[in-house]
Amino acid sequence: MTKRLDIVFLGLSLSSSWGNGHATTFRGLLTGLHELGHRVTFLERDVPWYANHRDLRDPDFCTLRYYETTNDLRGKHARCLKQADVVVVGSFVPEGRAVVDIAASLCTGQFCFYDIDTPVTLAKLVADDCDYICRRQIPYFDVYFSFTGGPTLARLAADFGARRAEPLYCSVDPERHRRTADPICWDLGYLGTYSADRQPTLDTLLLEPARRMPDRRFVVAGSQFPSETVWPSNVDRIEHLPPADHAAFYSRQRYTLNVTRSSMIAAGWSPSVRLFEAAACGTAIISDRWPGLDSFFPAATINTAGQAEDVIGILSRQSDRARLAMAKRARETILAAHTGAARAREFVLLLARSRSARSALDLDVESAA
Repeated sequence: MTKRLDIVFLGLSLSSSWGNGHATTFRGLLTGLHELGHRVTFLERDVPWYANHRDLRDPDFCTLRYYETTNDLRGKHARCLKQADVVVVGSFVPEGRAVVDIAASLCTGQFCFYDIDTPVTLAKLVADDCDYICRRQIPYFDVYFSFTGGPTLARLAADFGARRAEPLYCSVDPERHRRTADPICWDLGYLGTYSADRQPTLDTLLLEPARRMPDRRFVVAGSQFPSETVWPSNVDRIEHLPPADHAAFYSRQRYTLNVTRSSMIAAGWSPSVRLFEAAACGTAIISDRWPGLDSFFPAATINTAGQAEDVIGILSRQSDRARLAMAKRARETILAAHTGAARAREFVLLLARSRSARSALDLDVESAA
């Protein structure tokens, strides 16, 4: 049996999924770590926009604590950070540069970064416009965990000095994400916070089909869409959908749409947690196209689309039998490799490999001396 670890995460938010996908990702991973017997603490900046929209106030899989300022972080949680076997800082943490420096000065165990926004982070670093991590800090980390795999991992090492870059994708909780008894009421749905670079694809792959198929029903769930957005009359709107309602939401759709940010498309190998959730719920998926998609979803498990005509053709001509068979294969694929428990095992294994590599390096240095 592996050693029981004390792990501290400093992330954007665990308590609130409002306007961010980080909470869902952390919840899946931390639940998996708890199930493996590890002790987990999550430190979250107490900010009003999440405090007003908390949908997980008392998690049963970790200890959740708050801090108000970076000085508060150092003052209240220094002991926790010093005693941890592993400290992991996440992307988009408020005042993240200062948080990284504080954590680095206190951490005596393995020090890691979990980038849930890797292509965005690297673009910001190139432009010297990243307020949650800077170039000099990347070599601090024993492992740089990345939401993006593929060629980006080599780039992290070669161009940014990461000592060890490893993929750590999002995951799904099969107990929370499964088919419900809710009847289907939408032909196509989408779940996601507004993003300017996703909006043209959403317009093309959902709103335009809705305009051209007035007898079909569509739905868009997610916050922060501009008030001037024009929604076709057959598109239902849900402003905020808490994670507890995701399974029922997907179960009520014939198909769900996945839309990827442009930076994620360019990098490839960047699956959204929404993809895994929908698949686990047995809902057929229509996705935009990006490099590496087939490494998560083989062709027989997913539909892809690049224009409105593709979506209209799928909705009009794909039989229910074909749709359900595709959804079933996708669900089997995700439950086999992309659950929170599977991701937690990967996380612990990658930490162990990093420790072994570091120990071997230290022995080589001692031998050379």
